[in-house]
Amino acid sequence: MPSAASSSQGSVAVLRLGRFAAMGTVAALILIAGVWGSWGTAQYVMLTKGRERGTVEVTRCGEDTCSGPFTPLSAGARPRARVVIRQTVAVQQGQTYTVVVKPDSDDVVRSGPAGILYAWIPLGGALLLASVVVAGGLRLVRAAWVLAGAGIALLTAAFVVL
Repeated sequence: MPSAASSSQGSVAVLRLGRFAAMGTVAALILIAGVWGSWGTAQYVMLTKGRERGTVEVTRCGEDTCSGPFTPLSAGARPRARVVIRQTVAVQQGQTYTVVVKPDSDDVVRSGPAGILYAWIPLGGALLLASVVVAGGLRLVRAAWVLAGAGIALLTAAFVVL
């Protein structure tokens, strides 16, 4: 009889380890996807050395983008008659924004605190989603609260600044 009880405990341990590995992998992939989604914009906003920085006065907005003239603020930047910025709730016609020009294009992204927080919004969402996986799948409630708190703080800060 004792051997049946020990094999049952062994299989339960293997199942727990498998759940922990699977949910840990899912949580890690969610966080990696959040960083990957954010880094596409964040790299231009955070690593500005050698990039063209300036302002854009939004003169025209379409369905997905807005455009306007670019006025340089950094050395080596050249004025442009028209650059394109993605239209979000935070970009309005008639306003002027500090921006960074993406290399080899006429596309710009917002710079400064608003641009940094906007760039990392996908990571904020990933933190919230990963917190659910960590709490439910890994049963690490404290770690889940930390992830959720960080995600809420990031999204709230972005909402306030934008």
